[in-house]
Order: sequence, then structure tokens, then C-alpha cells
Amino acid sequence: MYRVWNFVTNYSLLLIIGAAIALVWANVDASSYHHFVEFEIFHKSIIGHPHYDAAGMVEYRSLTLHYLVNDVLMAFFFAIAAKEVWEAIILKNGSLRGKKAATPLFATLGGMLGPITVYLGLALVLGSDTFDAVANGWAIPTATDIAFSYLVGRMVFGAGHPAVRFLLLLAIADDAAGLIILAIFYPSGVLQPQWLLLSLGAAVGVFYLFNRLPRVLDRGKQDRPTSTWVRNKLSFWPYLIAGCLSWYGFQEAGIHPALGLLPIVPTLPHADRAFGIFSEAEQYLTDLLNHAEHLLKHPVEIVLFFFGLLNAGVEFSSMGSPTWLVLAGLLIGKPAGILLFGWIAARPLGLGLPQGMRMIDLLVIGCVAAIGFTVSLFIAAVAFDGSVMLGDIPVQDAAKMGALFSFVAAIISLVVGKLTGVVKQHS
Repeated sequence: MYRVWNFVTNYSLLLIIGAAIALVWANVDASSYHHFVEFEIFHKSIIGHPHYDAAGMVEYRSLTLHYLVNDVLMAFFFAIAAKEVWEAIILKNGSLRGKKAATPLFATLGGMLGPITVYLGLALVLGSDTFDAVANGWAIPTATDIAFSYLVGRMVFGAGHPAVRFLLLLAIADDAAGLIILAIFYPSGVLQPQWLLLSLGAAVGVFYLFNRLPRVLDRGKQDRPTSTWVRNKLSFWPYLIAGCLSWYGFQEAGIHPALGLLPIVPTLPHADRAFGIFSEAEQYLTDLLNHAEHLLKHPVEIVLFFFGLLNAGVEFSSMGSPTWLVLAGLLIGKPAGILLFGWIAARPLGLGLPQGMRMIDLLVIGCVAAIGFTVSLFIAAVAFDGSVMLGDIPVQDAAKMGALFSFVAAIISLVVGKLTGVVKQHS
């Protein structure tokens, strides 16, 4: 349990502190908080928020503190998430390969369709004005915060319960789907897909020049001199340069630049197997991909603090329909969707459940997965412009409040676990 708590404190404690400071600050002095968030670092820059001319073309960009954190530095957070997804899919023993992943993948689909259905369905019931105002936030309740959900899952089921691994597989698949949704449905500006050729070229170029070519040149040479020289002398620098080019390509293409490092992650040399995001064994892997992840560990902790600080500052007076819609999507749609689709996979499709898991455990897993927090907060920030209002309530702030309140799912999970007779299994 210490290792799991250590991971959560590393990646999430500073995030919680930042979010707590933001909430207090915004409710004590909203004006100074928003001035801080939108502090302009450079008025005209090659990166930053776009300002358009009369013809709809980008006239100039302004780099604000909010853009620096959400669009530039959060790229490293999503790169770490992408690394885990990539290893789970591509490696021979990856957790998202083979029949063992079939039921969790079906459950993941339900855990996304359920929240969308509840969110949009209730919005329709509330009327066309509400629906029109909140519809673009349909993806907010689809997210699962992998670190917090895993921690709560271990509290509910115990470390050795097969439901914990099922939950982790579901959360990783949910992360992968979330990255795709962000890229496709939430562009950051006018789409200019030709700029993605820069990202593609950077990824292909760095892979062949610094990964594939050295291995080709080392064929038949046991000491692998070329690969060793590239690793020792160049390290991760070629990939960082390629990452900058890819990030810029995403920005200019109008796709959210926080995803700009994703094409580069698969190009890094990686180990032949993955032990899993919470496995102690991963710290002993010396491949460049895992080495880069370890180098990013502490910087990402700081980034998450500022992400919480710059995004969670919501006035309590902003609570309204979007808040309850996000919470309903997470707290009702997630458990219902995961239970229904997990049952379909396990029974009618005959894919089964892991040995030692009961069907009712899917409901408990759904409650745990309803902790959206980090990614839900991020999607809320990109789904709504700050000027979108529902009556006198800013929709973005109200939706963010729903993402923050999703922590109540932890309490619900513990209660539902008790009511359904979950027996903890310790490793």
C-alpha cells in the first residue's frame, strides 16, 4: 500500500493542494485570481492564444500563464499517460492485448456511453436552452482519474482482488479514449490539418535516425556501438527537439497542443515488456522511454500543482445545472454503463470475468471509476469558452465544479462496496 500511496502523493497531492488554493483564492478575491490566471507573459509570441484578424486568420498569439500550463506543460502529463497506453497496446504482454482485456474494454465503452447518455439526456429534459449551452461538454463525465481511482479501488477491494486489475485496465483504456476524444472533438482553433505533416515528419524522422538506423548499423555486433553512442551522447535530446516540432505542428493545426508529444512517445526505444504503471519493477528498467518518464516525474508534479491552481478556481456561486449534469454523468452514467456493458461482455458474449470477480463487482468498479477529477477538469476547460453563460452562471465554471465534486464517488464506492459484500483480498 505504501508504494501506491507514494505514487498518488507524487502525482496528485500537489494537484490537490493547487486546486484547494485556487478554490479558496477564487472565493475570497475572484478578481485577483482571474488576473493571475490570465497574466500575459508575452503579448506577441510564436506560441499562445490565437488572436484572429477580420479574415479569420491568426494575426498574432499571446502567451499567458494559463496557456503555458494547460497547453504547453501539460503535454508532459499526457505524454506519460500515452506511454502507459502505448506499452499496454504494443508490447507482447501488454495489459490491453488478448482476451484478458476484452471485458474491461467493453466495460470502458459502457463507462463512456453511459455518462454521455445521462449527461445529454438530462440536459434535454432541462430544456433546449440548457441543452444548447452545455452540449459541448458531453465528454467531461467520460473521464476516469487513474491515480485516484486506483487508490480508492485498493481501499475498497484490497490489493489482491482481481477487480483492482480490472479497474486499472479500464482506466488505461479510458485514458486512451480520452486522448482520442480531445484530439478529434476539441480543436484549439481553426483546423489546418496540413500542419500535422510537421508532427508526422518529426516522429518518423527521429524514429528512423535515432532508433531504427542505429539498430540496423549494429546488426551482428554484440556490443552495439552505434546504439550505445546514440544513447550515451545524445540521450533524449533528439526526441525533445522532435517533440517541440510536433507540439508546434499541433498548435498550428488547431488540435489541442497539450497532445503534441503523443506522436513522439512511440518513437522512443522501449523495453520488451511492461510491468504496469504502479509496478515497482518499472523503476529498474533502463530503456530510454522509461528513463524519460522518470526524468519527467518531478517536473510533472510541479506542473500538476499549477494545473490545479490555474483551473480549479471556481466561485461557489457558479454552481448550477452544468455542475449537476457532470456529476450525474459520472455518478449515475459511469456505474450503469460499466455494469451493463461488462455484463454483456461477460454473459451474452461469453467473454467472462476474471476468476474471483462477481458480476456485482462491476457496479462497485463503476462507482470507483466515477472519480473524473484531473482529465474531467481539463476537458471542462477546453469544452467551454469562458464567455458561455446559462442565465447568469458561467457554464465552464459550473462544469469544473462538477469535476471537482466527483471526489464524492470515493465515499459512494466505499459504501456500495460494503452493501454488496465486497471481501477485501490482500496480496
